Amino acid sequence: MMDAKGEKTGWVVGITGASGSVYGVRLTEVLLEQGYPVHLVVSNAGWRVLGEELGWNAARREQALVDQFGGLPGKLTYHPIADIGATIASGSYQVEGMVIVPCSMGTLSSVASGASDNLMTRAADVMLKEGRPLVLVPRETPLHAIHLENMLKLARLGVKMIPAMPAFYFHPETIGDLVDFQVGKILDSLRIEHRLFTRWDGGQAAAKKTDGR
Repeated sequence: MMDAKGEKTGWVVGITGASGSVYGVRLTEVLLEQGYPVHLVVSNAGWRVLGEELGWNAARREQALVDQFGGLPGKLTYHPIADIGATIASGSYQVEGMVIVPCSMGTLSSVASGASDNLMTRAADVMLKEGRPLVLVPRETPLHAIHLENMLKLARLGVKMIPAMPAFYFHPETIGDLVDFQVGKILDSLRIEHRLFTRWDGGQAAAKKTDGR
């Protein structure tokens, strides 16, 4: 989709306090690398996890974003979680869709119940009411019945559920390989081309590796 100026419209990326913040960071990087504008929303718990898992300085949020994403082609717009008047809180503002990655069970529950208590859940509600793509990437285990019922409810509403479940057929060698697989599956659902992982070829690559041993 292009805006009135002929430029790409953006994607909304939400990062919650679920473990796996690297997934949200990597998705944001790839979208920006491809020239897409990104509207980023991070929950307070999300900032804490970014600090604990990736070493980000939550006390200097703007600088942390510049350090991570500065210099990439796409435009990054950061929206504080409490800014309920942000552009992405309105259905009249055009974006391609939204991904919440990783998605905590609390945020998933709020989206499933239509509770718009912050900018992230409001933006997700906008995607639902406007019929735009909404992808949630749950990162929790084990799951109880309420988790599963909420996922089913959202799936029936057309929300794409892509749990953080990386595959191993492509013989990943690093954590980055596993992260890229997960992000690649998200991009597939958004119909965005990428080369983040090797696609299944019927086992030919695995057979060649075995023959070479």
